[in-house]
Amino acid sequence: QVQLVESGGGLVQTGGSLSLSCVASSGRIDCDWHMAWFRQAPGKARVLVASMRWSGGVTYTRVYADSVRGRFTISRDFDDHSVYLRMNSLKPEDTAIYFCAAKKGPYSENPGSYEFWGQGTQVSVSS
Repeated sequence: QVQLVESGGGLVQTGGSLSLSCVASSGRIDCDWHMAWFRQAPGKARVLVASMRWSGGVTYTRVYADSVRGRFTISRDFDDHSVYLRMNSLKPEDTAIYFCAAKKGPYSENPGSYEFWGQGTQVSVSS
């Protein structure tokens, strides 16, 4: 069983930056798993922010929501089974709980298809 733990959330002003980390505290994230960051704002559905889609071998494709492309960067560290999200030029509309997730098998952007989740970390951006 894989347990994911996020960290790095907080309060930042518009235009600021934050870096989120997600570590597998137990189990391991194999290289052929898809990793993703989702977010959920109050009263809204959980949506994909960014993902690293495994494409075979050691090839990955970074996928970004239109709303964050050019501002956010997702990365992975295979040695410590971690995934990261660097967030720049933050906006008030980025305020949400951010969740790390992992899945095996076919790639999907549907949160319902992800098997393993972290507990979430709050990101708040003040105007």
